[in-house]
Amino acid sequence: MPYDAAALSPGSPDGLEWAKRRGNGALADRMGFEWIEFTRERAVARMPVAGNTQPVGLFHGGAFVVLAESLGSMHANFTAGPGRLAVGVDVNATHTRSATEGYVTGVCTPIHLGRSLTVHEIVLSDDRGRRCSTVRITNMIVDAPARTEI
Repeated sequence: MPYDAAALSPGSPDGLEWAKRRGNGALADRMGFEWIEFTRERAVARMPVAGNTQPVGLFHGGAFVVLAESLGSMHANFTAGPGRLAVGVDVNATHTRSATEGYVTGVCTPIHLGRSLTVHEIVLSDDRGRRCSTVRITNMIVDAPARTEI
């Protein structure tokens, strides 16, 4: 899909509509990623455990990272501003519990929203509200190409 910087700039305080219009990407769609909330202050989404497990039935550690990185990168792009693009440069995940059923929900909050760098923390919890993983993502903010394939 062609990248169009103008079409992806927020232009409106309705972050949830912006996120839905932008799209999740093929991987997040395939994994069942669903938006719940999206504002300048935080972004929330969930992913089903079913279909995203290890062979032993636990939610896959990589699935935690896909959910978290999708949240952090989308929020960084939303806050980057017109003509700017957020690109991930670091992600760190600490898994403290797993989930075996239901959904895993991620709550993404910005730690730093700078002109050239953003840092977000994403707390991932099971349906009982128990923290399963904590992820930190750093994105570099760069000038977006006028139009390119991504």
